[in-house]
Amino acid sequence: MITHGILILNKPSGMTSHTAVAKVKRLLGAEKAGHSGTLDPAASGVLPIMLNSAVKASNYLVEHDKGYYANLVLGIETDTEDTTGEILNTFSGVIPGIDEVKKILPEFIGRIVQIPPMYSAIKINGRRLYDLARKGIEVDRKPRNIKIHRLHAEVVDNSIYLDVYCSKGTYIRTLCSDIGKKLGCGAAMGSLVRTSVGDFMLDAAITLEQLEEMSEDDREKLVIPTESLFSSLKKIDLPEFFEKLAKNGAEVYLKKLELEAEYSVGEWVRINGTDGFFSIGRVAEYPNGIAIKSESLFI
Repeated sequence: MITHGILILNKPSGMTSHTAVAKVKRLLGAEKAGHSGTLDPAASGVLPIMLNSAVKASNYLVEHDKGYYANLVLGIETDTEDTTGEILNTFSGVIPGIDEVKKILPEFIGRIVQIPPMYSAIKINGRRLYDLARKGIEVDRKPRNIKIHRLHAEVVDNSIYLDVYCSKGTYIRTLCSDIGKKLGCGAAMGSLVRTSVGDFMLDAAITLEQLEEMSEDDREKLVIPTESLFSSLKKIDLPEFFEKLAKNGAEVYLKKLELEAEYSVGEWVRINGTDGFFSIGRVAEYPNGIAIKSESLFI
């Protein structure tokens, strides 16, 4: 049986996202597999893994907001902006407490600008920044506009932790570093757990150990249908003839389906056929009227 859909993995720390995908691909017997955005090797948490035709949905899931739980280590600055890097500076004064941290957090909520760290996978002139950083080369990076929806701090076992809910493209390491700069003592990120990607939450994620102990049938039951990624979109059910047209890349005119009043130009929709969901498409104006055309096939 070929399994199509998304498996929500709780990636362990110390493993690359690439390795995690390869292990899930083997355990599920998938021909293709991919993820929706790299989670650093040192980080753990939610890593949605797309299987077979669902790989085409990776670009859509990347756009989703994400949640993180990060250890904020005050008093040091490192070259990687986390505690795995080389310490560049240490602060010899009194380290701020949780109340001082909470006081400045509102300045980081909402739309803010970040400069991506050198130790990141961003490409400049075809070269990964982390490859340049490892050679001691530093280049100018364009600031990025991001959005922090939620940012809280708490103390657990004498350590400060940040609960962050943010837009795509946010670097939690950089957020920690910038908070340290604002406090005047420097900071780096310690441990990091990704708690959510869109609607996929950590408490629903499965570990590799759990997956390995399961039967093949039980593993397949964990795979979420690709359609769930697009649950917020309106659905359109196509009769067999129009389904064939859509699958062959032709536009399907709403007037022929007597559905012109139900959809708006520019709207994205889920497209279902005789066997259920198979595509997402967009409503647009064509020479003969308003029609839906498939943009991505998941078959």
